[in-house]
Amino acid sequence: MNALKTGFLMSLLTVIFVLVGRHFGGDAGMLLAFGLAVAMNVGAYWFSDKVVLTTYKARELSAADAPELHEMVRELTERAGLPMPRLYLIPQEGLNAFATGRDPKHAAIAYTEGILRALPASELRGVTAHELAHVQHRDILISTIAATFAGAITMLATMARWAFIFGGLGGGRRNSGGIGALLMIFLAPVAAMVVQMAISRSREYAADAGAARISGRPLDLANALRHLETASAAQPTLASPTTAHLFIVSPRLGGLSRLFSTHPSIEDRVRRLEKLAGEA
Repeated sequence: MNALKTGFLMSLLTVIFVLVGRHFGGDAGMLLAFGLAVAMNVGAYWFSDKVVLTTYKARELSAADAPELHEMVRELTERAGLPMPRLYLIPQEGLNAFATGRDPKHAAIAYTEGILRALPASELRGVTAHELAHVQHRDILISTIAATFAGAITMLATMARWAFIFGGLGGGRRNSGGIGALLMIFLAPVAAMVVQMAISRSREYAADAGAARISGRPLDLANALRHLETASAAQPTLASPTTAHLFIVSPRLGGLSRLFSTHPSIEDRVRRLEKLAGEA
């Protein structure tokens, strides 16, 4: 299913770029946009994880740097039947983590400095099991592709906005160019957010359930989620809206951002985990 979603997103990105290029640049613009879309799709598949990790200034943690963390992750990967992922440290005090990579053999888990410092070992184990469940479900590729897709649409909206401001759209079709620009300015970021929400909400529930199976202790993750929600209110993670869906808890809290959250509510996730613990 995730392979189909990935193919759909790549195709949709190509179609949007081609249509926008055709509208604003004619046949030449269409060809240029097609080439750009193909390049972005190739780059998203092979390098998006590196781009995301670089964006957050993450550095790789060796076994010598964090022996206890490596030992804990190795134990969980053996339980899940997965290869050992690379581990990274994000220089932020906000408590958060995410997994990325194009497949289980090329997976990486990134932790903020704050989460490694603040969470007790049992809760960190629950968080790690959640991220490994994303790897096991092959969510990590579709998540990074979605981040690239959202960033590309936002880029198109920004280009249209500036072109509209400086009157460079449409040539002899200035009115239709202006209408197209307005559509891009207002609808493109919304489309990117809708794609993120469609991908993220259901996969978070599935990853929570997967974490319970991998770790065997659903309440570890439930306690961690409560801890992360409380900490995020005081020290939110600094993140781009286009990559917010990658994190275990949403880095954007409060105000209108809740209406566009890429994550289910913490209360609902905790309730489901407590139900799993009761059934176990």
